[in-house]
Amino acid sequence: MKAFLEKCIGSSKNEASTKLKSKMKGQAQLKRQVAVLYELLANLYGSDKLVLRAGKLEVLQLMRSNHLEERVLALQKLVFEDPTYDRLPALADIPGILEGIEEEIADNIARRTVEDQLERKISEKLQQRHEDYIKDIKMQVIKENAGPENAQTLKKLAVLEKLEQKKLSGSAKDILRPASFEEVIGQDRAVKALIAKLSSPYPQHIILYGPPGVGKTTAARLALEAAKRAKRTPFAEDAAFVEVNGTTLRWDPREVTNPLLGSVHDPIYQGARRDLAETGVPEPKLGLVTDAHGGVLFIDEIGEMDPILQNKLLKVLEDKRVYYESSYYDEHEANIPQYIKKIFEEGAPADFILIGATTRDSMDINPAIRSRCAEIFFEPLTPKDIQEILKQSAVKLDVNMERQVPEIISEYTIEGRKAINILADAYALACFRSELGGDQPVITRDDVLEVVQVSRMSPHVTRKASPQREVGKIFGLGVLGFLGSVLEIEAVAFPTRNQGQGATRFNDTAGSMTKDSVFNATSVIRKLTGEDITNYDVHVNVVGGGRIDGPSAGVAIFLAILSAIQGRSIPQNVAVTGEVSIQGRIRAVGGVFEKIYGARQAGIKTVLIPSENEKDIPADIRGIQVIPVGSVEEIMSHVFLPPGIEELVS
Repeated sequence: MKAFLEKCIGSSKNEASTKLKSKMKGQAQLKRQVAVLYELLANLYGSDKLVLRAGKLEVLQLMRSNHLEERVLALQKLVFEDPTYDRLPALADIPGILEGIEEEIADNIARRTVEDQLERKISEKLQQRHEDYIKDIKMQVIKENAGPENAQTLKKLAVLEKLEQKKLSGSAKDILRPASFEEVIGQDRAVKALIAKLSSPYPQHIILYGPPGVGKTTAARLALEAAKRAKRTPFAEDAAFVEVNGTTLRWDPREVTNPLLGSVHDPIYQGARRDLAETGVPEPKLGLVTDAHGGVLFIDEIGEMDPILQNKLLKVLEDKRVYYESSYYDEHEANIPQYIKKIFEEGAPADFILIGATTRDSMDINPAIRSRCAEIFFEPLTPKDIQEILKQSAVKLDVNMERQVPEIISEYTIEGRKAINILADAYALACFRSELGGDQPVITRDDVLEVVQVSRMSPHVTRKASPQREVGKIFGLGVLGFLGSVLEIEAVAFPTRNQGQGATRFNDTAGSMTKDSVFNATSVIRKLTGEDITNYDVHVNVVGGGRIDGPSAGVAIFLAILSAIQGRSIPQNVAVTGEVSIQGRIRAVGGVFEKIYGARQAGIKTVLIPSENEKDIPADIRGIQVIPVGSVEEIMSHVFLPPGIEELVS
């Protein structure tokens, strides 16, 4: 019994010892687990931050405690950040509490890892942007120091400069362009009028009329230089001569662009200067009218300008300023430069003299522009004028030419520019021939004829006049633009088999007004002679089928029909022009000045014109007789021979 009791007591002591050891072993493991969790927190937050966190939650003493329960309580407050934890956990509950703490720490570590990754990426992006920004700043500094050039632009500049070093000789047109008024041939009166109007203390706007190639542009340029030297001139020494061609003046009705008057480049759509566009300021672009301020604006072919643009130009001529508008302009904006504000509020100066040149008829020019301008007419060049121009050109080219060369060229053109081009082409042939033969170039008659044949030219004026007399044929006069021409009008008349059944036929291409002239002529013939035109078959023809605009061929048609009916001859060195009324009067017609010059070029000796056009006879006309007449009876006395002499001559 005693042994059994001892055995039982020993056994219970062993169990108690085993349990105690197991309990002590479990607490040691929990302590190690708690220590590991504290180490994780220190790694997660950092030792310093963990101490600050513990101080804030008032758990520093609990953390340093030797009791597991207090350390676990401190761990709870630190992990869950809940200061309401104030009850020490039971030892049996600690494993479950530690498991919850481990899960929370794991979540925090995972969240911190993701945050660290995001922060690292953000830092990398910020660093990259910072580096890009620094790079942009460096490039901007480099551009500011080095300018807008780079290797590519400098290479293109070098190519351009190399191209500039290669030059051909100047064109013949540039070399042979008149350099003084003495070289402007055949335009003495026009040049005198042009200089007078520009040299006046109060110069006028001017329109120059005339055929192409007679020196209108050159005369205008030289006239400004002469006006600068005048005593009472308003032009300064640096007065500009701005030249533009009216056919090339394009503009946008929306005022996006207008090279003549100027335009406004809005900051958004039209590309204002960058510093202005960034502040929303519109930029005015001044036009040619401002460039010509204080000088001359020369518009060649002014008749080809857009009618609306012509009206806008009239406004500038009246105001002597050009005004601009823009919906982007705000007069209260502080960032607007002073010069832009001045342009918008006061306009840009445009006080200039307008000189327009045209090859059109004066009736084709805007009447409002004509009313503000003096009008000067340049005369067509005669063959002698062309020959004189060619002689001057040969001197400038330093080349000899055969005596017949100027005369031959003058047969093929009445334009000074065209004559010079023919001479230059012939000179090229002479140079080509001299290269083969080694002689000095001499322009020959054959050179000119070869140029004419290659260019398919035909004589501009064929000499039609003769001292002969013919029945039913007379020369009328026409004008096209500024060039007069001779028209051959012929008529035949045959008595009809049956009285009163005759017919009158005329060119269908001649125009309805000319047909009316035929009817007027037949009425006048019946009134003067008693002849009924219906007793004849009459055919009136304009040789070459030319169209005659206007009634100016009435007199010529009357004389041709009367000559054919009565068999009376007409001299073939006489030309007539004028409208015939049914009362037998001769009415005024247009273009008399040009018609007289055209008749002289055709070899006509006498021209009969209406008395009402007597004021249009050139004062210095030579080589032709001009006779004013007022009625058909008067003109018949100059054309027809008396009946007795007519029969004797026939």
